[in-house]
Amino acid sequence: MREPRLAEKLRAGLEPLGEADLGSAQIDALLGYIDLLQRRNRTYNLTAVRDPQDMIGRHLLDSLSVLPWIPAGRLLDAGTGAGLPGVPLAIARPSLQVTLLDSAGKKIRFLNQVRRELGLHNMEPVQARLQDYSPDEPFDAIISRAFARLAAFAAAARSLAGRAKLLAMKGRHPAAELEELPEWVRVEAVEKLEVPGLQEIRHLVIMSVIP
Repeated sequence: MREPRLAEKLRAGLEPLGEADLGSAQIDALLGYIDLLQRRNRTYNLTAVRDPQDMIGRHLLDSLSVLPWIPAGRLLDAGTGAGLPGVPLAIARPSLQVTLLDSAGKKIRFLNQVRRELGLHNMEPVQARLQDYSPDEPFDAIISRAFARLAAFAAAARSLAGRAKLLAMKGRHPAAELEELPEWVRVEAVEKLEVPGLQEIRHLVIMSVIP
């Protein structure tokens, strides 16, 4: 049985994000993901966050805070690691088709387990490096929570971008990184994210590639 306090904390955090209408099956899947993350962390070295209470804010709510900027259609989570933000987004938006991309085989094995156990048929884990990946269909958005710098993300995603938005989740406002971007990158917005219960600063940089 899930710890009731986890469900309460999750529901309390979803309300200010405008996601209070998520169904009980989605809540259960989000908590199931946290449970798998906690149980498999020692084997797969997935996250430095150990406490499931902390995982609610730092992983689930942090990931879901970008939902207003996620377009419908196909989403690529580049360098997904443990499945963040892709897994929570796939749970919250069942109509979204999410590809989880990572070069580490152990991370992909974990994500395949998540897909099977939680029945998340709208997500597909793929083992590949972003700059080497050749998808069958284009994406509507490419998101990353893990790339070190904006220029590296844009360069790696350039061949896949097309009309897709590039969404980079960052901490503090990345002014220096924005200055480093090449001329073929258009910065459309830098949005400050409000993550319930999290004191750290969060931003989302929205970019596109100039043809």
